Amino acid sequence: MMLKLLIVDDSALMRRLLVQLFQSSGEFKVEVARDGSEAVALNASFEPDVVTLDINMPVMDGLTALAQMMQQRPVPVVMLSSLTEQGALATFEALNLGAVDYIAKPSGSISLSLDGVGAELLDKVRTAAHSRLPRALLRRARAAALPATPVRPPAPVPQAADAGSSTVHGVVLIGVSTGGPRALEEVLPRLPADFAWPVVVAQHMPGSFTGPFASRLDTLCALEVCEAARPMALRPGHVYIAKGGADVVLARRAGTLMVMPRPEDRSQLWHPSVTLLARSALACVEAQQLVGVMLTGMGNDGAEAFTEIRRQGGRTLAESDETAVVYGMPGELVARGGASMVLPLDGIAAQLKNWIR
Repeated sequence: MMLKLLIVDDSALMRRLLVQLFQSSGEFKVEVARDGSEAVALNASFEPDVVTLDINMPVMDGLTALAQMMQQRPVPVVMLSSLTEQGALATFEALNLGAVDYIAKPSGSISLSLDGVGAELLDKVRTAAHSRLPRALLRRARAAALPATPVRPPAPVPQAADAGSSTVHGVVLIGVSTGGPRALEEVLPRLPADFAWPVVVAQHMPGSFTGPFASRLDTLCALEVCEAARPMALRPGHVYIAKGGADVVLARRAGTLMVMPRPEDRSQLWHPSVTLLARSALACVEAQQLVGVMLTGMGNDGAEAFTEIRRQGGRTLAESDETAVVYGMPGELVARGGASMVLPLDGIAAQLKNWIR
């Protein structure tokens, strides 16, 4: 059965190229809208399975249209975003309103640029079409009532240092992809300012987005949030967002635990790589002093490395299928037997606080 796709863009050339891309795959029945007002109407009449949505349009912009569609008829949406700070901020607002994912909108020679991102766009739209977002929007109030699903009783975590000290006795690692910005905005603000272990986040994201995203999180969190764009000493009470367009690892320098960006490793499919982050953590921190958290995202990045953390005596949390926008990454961790506990999104921060006191 073909998926129904609604393409929303004010550029006639972009609409034509996108229609060609999706129709040539043989998987999509396509309708187009020229602005947000048409998009809202077609969301009701055409009832698409998935939508690609431009942000900057006349008559009604993409964010206004998205808000109305989510109120009228929730539908998975992939945003076409510019790789600028303004585009990043608009994209985070779209994700907060309910969009599943985003992709950089081609600039310059549109046809050549679309050739470069066509496969990724097809993959993201397919994934979004089968995501859990519409149900998650409707059942968010119910999520609080979902019980935790322990896989095995966790062992006690070694005593943590006071967050007022610069001594680091352990690290929380978070891996996340599709649906991640909104998931992080639910988990990280629930951690207190005196949270005793630093948190390092590998969120699959372009390099121009992670700085604005870190700044946005910093305004929402009691913890200090920054982009790990250069080597930095880890400190309690801090969250480090791995710089996009690169990878990030942990290392010890003169006895100090550091977070270090480095160029993308071509052996990895996704960046910043959760796998490389977790492997580097195991190389310089005792597994018992590590907690891995796997949130929503497609693929299996980090699943085996997090499983190894658990095998060596560390602790891992996987977001449950009930709240994950895409259950790929947490589902892979669970399937490998690598999750110490499986929790709904709104239970993860509480468990981290319980473990790390």
